[in-house]
Amino acid sequence: MIRQLFRRKGITDPSERGLRRVLSLWDLTAIGVAAVIGAGIFSTVGEATLKAGPSVVLVFVIGAFVAGLSALSYAEMASVVPQAGSAYTYTYVIFGELLAWLMGWFLILEYAVGNIAVAISWSGYFVALLRSMGIDMPLYLVQDPLSLWRAAQDYLQSHNPASYPAYQAWQAAPTLFGIPLILNLPALLIVVFITALAYVGIRESRLANNIFVALKVLTILFILVVGAFFVDPDRWTPFMPNGFSGMMRAVGAVFFAYIGFDALSTTAEEARYPRRDLPLAMLLSLTICTLLYVGIALVLTGTVSYQELGVADPLAYLFTKLPISVGFRRALEGMVAVSAVIAMASVLLVFQIGQPRIWFAMSRDGLLPPALGKVHPRFGTPHVATLLTGAVVAIPLFFSSLSTVVDMTSMGTLMAFAMVSAGVAYLHYAPPPNYNPRFRVPYIPSRWLFPIMVLAGLLWAWSLNPLAIQHLVDFSQGGTLWHYRILLLFVLIATYLAIRYNLSLLPLLGTLSPLYLIIELGQENWIRLLLWLSAGLVFYFVYGYRHSHLRAG
Repeated sequence: MIRQLFRRKGITDPSERGLRRVLSLWDLTAIGVAAVIGAGIFSTVGEATLKAGPSVVLVFVIGAFVAGLSALSYAEMASVVPQAGSAYTYTYVIFGELLAWLMGWFLILEYAVGNIAVAISWSGYFVALLRSMGIDMPLYLVQDPLSLWRAAQDYLQSHNPASYPAYQAWQAAPTLFGIPLILNLPALLIVVFITALAYVGIRESRLANNIFVALKVLTILFILVVGAFFVDPDRWTPFMPNGFSGMMRAVGAVFFAYIGFDALSTTAEEARYPRRDLPLAMLLSLTICTLLYVGIALVLTGTVSYQELGVADPLAYLFTKLPISVGFRRALEGMVAVSAVIAMASVLLVFQIGQPRIWFAMSRDGLLPPALGKVHPRFGTPHVATLLTGAVVAIPLFFSSLSTVVDMTSMGTLMAFAMVSAGVAYLHYAPPPNYNPRFRVPYIPSRWLFPIMVLAGLLWAWSLNPLAIQHLVDFSQGGTLWHYRILLLFVLIATYLAIRYNLSLLPLLGTLSPLYLIIELGQENWIRLLLWLSAGLVFYFVYGYRHSHLRAG
């Protein structure tokens, strides 16, 4: 049984069923840009700037480097295994069936659950856009019932004035058989529209995504050109107002702006030349997005004091500070609002394309019901999986709020990053006979370099706070530092592996970086992850193990 659980797929697997190869290099690059340029450039940049000051420019470069470590590993695997399924397929090839199933289970968190967060965010931007045009939607049509009920109960119990609008909306909501009809209507409608677009074909989705990406990139470039005329270089001094540690505290927030590039690998069987174009598209999209983020950071910190930028919509706030006419300011604010709506719609489209193709790949391997592996005879899309993805995103909108799904999405993504990077490190050490990637992560020996880096990091941490290191190794201090102790354990294991096997340095760093960010997400999310993992194992042993095509030979 153990041998079956870890049996691996071959690198060359010709089993493809009718997905149309229509995506060019630029189509793939647009998909990567669409996945990365989302809410990050309209909101995350403000939070990061408040922490780092003008040095947020370096923060975006560091974030791109950390994301790039995983992107390199993804690019190498995409050049070897040009199949749908993303990290699920790569894990199946490297580590075997059980870990591949768990990776596919984690990817549901990234795509299906993540799209709930994207749909809710899109609704918020869309409602704000309508409000700027003088159109106010009732609160019971833009909120999930659970959040609205909690806010109404807060007013009844504490008479908090801030909760009074929610109480009014709860009372004013129409009822059906005594049940209030409350739903996030904009979020539901955009999910239905995007699902229909993904259903009818990759050509139509490609065209829509290219238009979305062109519009939002042109808008960002226009903002950069306008803002550049008002940049004052003196605002970039001091460059690190909160010191180096303040700059590094912003890296976590910025890194999550880059985590969408892996959606590219789900379209491998629809790319014209996947072995060549997928690696290039990943690196191109990451480079383009980094340049846009850096440009926005330079303009923001050069025109407004960084202390004022800790707002939800820093780009819109920027225009309130520019010495321009009221009419021009309103036009720019409207442009930013429209661009934000388009940006979030393109993120939703890319992720809504990605999830069905993962289920399609898992079904093709027998780990999910065969209906999910069906291809529409006319549209050439995994139509059943696409409809299921729409339902999985739409139904939870009736009872989900944004805060309950964001961290879970991040955990699924980061687990995929760590697994793919670890797999590439292993393949560099023990490549199979037919392992011949068209793109290869540069090999840098880690036997001496990685231990030196670990020692330098510990000495640096000691110089900043000697007591912190003492408390870390003093277990009598209690469990408040448990997550850093887990990180230290990972680092020690990685140090042993680096010395023992002289692993490739870049994939090794690409494995540890996501693990560090997962540990920082908090204990509650680890509990949720373990519950999700347990449910996945039950499903696998009840269905997947019994129906696995690889197990059946």
